[in-house]
Amino acid sequence: MATEIRVPTLGESVTEATIGRWFKKVGETVAVDEPLVELETDKVTIEVPAPAAGVLEELAANDGDTVGVGALLGMIAEAGAAAAKPAAKAEPQKTEAPKAEPAKPEVAKPAPVAAPEKPVAADANGPAVAKLAAENSVDVGGVAGSGKDGRVTKGDLIAAIERGPAPAAPAAPVQMRAPSPADDAAREERVRMTKLRQTIARRLKDAQNTAAMLTTFNEVDMGAVMALRAQYKDVFEKKHGAKLGFMGFFVKAVIAALKDIPAVNAEIDGTDLVYKNFYHIGIAVGTDKGLVVPVVRDADQLSLAGIEKTIAGYGKRARDGQLKIEEMQGGTFTITNGGIYGSLMSTPILNAPQSGILGMHKIQERPMVVGGKIEIRPMMYLALSYDHRVVDGKEAVTFLVRVKESLEDPQRLILDL
Repeated sequence: MATEIRVPTLGESVTEATIGRWFKKVGETVAVDEPLVELETDKVTIEVPAPAAGVLEELAANDGDTVGVGALLGMIAEAGAAAAKPAAKAEPQKTEAPKAEPAKPEVAKPAPVAAPEKPVAADANGPAVAKLAAENSVDVGGVAGSGKDGRVTKGDLIAAIERGPAPAAPAAPVQMRAPSPADDAAREERVRMTKLRQTIARRLKDAQNTAAMLTTFNEVDMGAVMALRAQYKDVFEKKHGAKLGFMGFFVKAVIAALKDIPAVNAEIDGTDLVYKNFYHIGIAVGTDKGLVVPVVRDADQLSLAGIEKTIAGYGKRARDGQLKIEEMQGGTFTITNGGIYGSLMSTPILNAPQSGILGMHKIQERPMVVGGKIEIRPMMYLALSYDHRVVDGKEAVTFLVRVKESLEDPQRLILDL
């Protein structure tokens, strides 16, 4: 008996995926729960395990195909049945056909001309269906009918209305570039964008087109945090089993600032402003397939060690492609660190529908005036991009100053100042 391989539920709002690659070929043996195929969605890449042991009998979808939730991917046959199948297809013995008598000549008759198939009239589904479709502005032609001769019943139409309109497929990118010269074209490589990369591109452009985005800058002296980290990092790692990094301090500093300036933790919903009285902090993580943003939920209720452990776990699973969709949803504010790649300054793009994102950058020693004297200090530029529709300039600047104060005097975080 064959077992079906189908597309699993992919998560909230995810209805389709693209076949990334098959790990097995037709005819190869598979074990239960062994990864069979990689699916790329607009949020994550997931692996579909084998639902049963046996032999991969056939593929219903190939690399690069787009499939919906529940779609058939392939079939797994029992090992014994798969082996016996070729034997069962023995060729029948050939028997010599009796010689036919020569046919008498007949006058050829003209072949009957098939009558053209009559299209079903728009109102052929019945007046009740036509009335209901008109009231709800539904195109009956796009509804699959279960009635006689494919006619749409009232039940079919009600089900279609409840499902709502089918999600529109993302528009294909318009090719704006001029054709390359023949010599250059031969050396070009054209690669199809993954679902994740397409979604990243679409969301970033939507954020630019929708939000009144603005960026404000400041700089922070990282000397106090670096000294604290150098003093306690070994003891911290020994006790908590996690490295003491900079991100934990930034998350704590951001939460303190969000509590002072709640507009930065809000978002627009139609004509309403929704203020979030919780702190789900997204941490941007770069992978070889694109940028993902796992969310540290209720970060204000976690210790510094708890934040560092959560971020370390997310980072490892993001690079291995094992993040779950629900782990990247519901963020209220995002932190991105371009400094690990050497960035000195940048203007991060909002992670819609959030109203703020903090950009960290490279720590660089610079001459600074401290107490009337020039000193070499480890400095970092900070960038806050914000939605000016929600956050005023004064609030944005104040927020960034609060972050700066907490990092330059980490005791403020302990004393809740």
